[in-house]
Amino acid sequence: MNTLPYTLDPDDHTAVPMGLIVLQTDETIEPEFSALFADDKSPLYVSRIPSGAEVNTDTLAQMETDLPAAADLLPKARPYRVVGYGCTSASSVIGSEQVEKMVKQTCDVDIVTNPLRAATACAKDRGVSKLALLSPYIEEVNTPLRRAFAKQGITMDVFGTFGEAEEAKVVRISTESVVEAAVRLGTDSTVDAVFLSCTNLRTLAAIPQIEARIRKPVLSSNQSLAWHMKHLNMSQN
Repeated sequence: MNTLPYTLDPDDHTAVPMGLIVLQTDETIEPEFSALFADDKSPLYVSRIPSGAEVNTDTLAQMETDLPAAADLLPKARPYRVVGYGCTSASSVIGSEQVEKMVKQTCDVDIVTNPLRAATACAKDRGVSKLALLSPYIEEVNTPLRRAFAKQGITMDVFGTFGEAEEAKVVRISTESVVEAAVRLGTDSTVDAVFLSCTNLRTLAAIPQIEARIRKPVLSSNQSLAWHMKHLNMSQN
């Protein structure tokens, strides 16, 4: 065997990495983030966190104790400006502040965001506060989510759900179903935007179709989280 010489490239300090913690059961957020971050020069590193096959408040709350271990698996060569935790409903159950605290136990990061925190920031940026909520989940999960948004000044008096608890089915809900349900909710005259909740729900292709039909802004968990992570990353450069 020959031991061969090599050189090291210097670190590119203009491209600060971002981190993303993805649910074990999530099949959607990474493909959608690939499209949403296609033009971003900052590397995006991904870790996974154990999550239940069914979504309820108990399985969501369990992720609080698993967050430090998941964050610890992100590469440590450089500190992060922002890490995103990819679960809307769990963020409402655990709380955004507690999510950030748990991630920071094992990850050198300036700020931690999640779809709840991100959608709130995105809604304020777009000047909307009366949202229609479309959720795939059971009411046990939807109630704390609506309550968490209300605490941030965002009302969701108009809401609908597919009533599904099984993640393997959530990811396979058709784009057509999402579009038709969102249009039905979004045409209500009392709302000024629609929020499509859940990082595992396929929404990227649905958003422009819904907006074209209701002529109102449409936000989703993945779109909002990607926007907020980019915004936070640029604002700290």
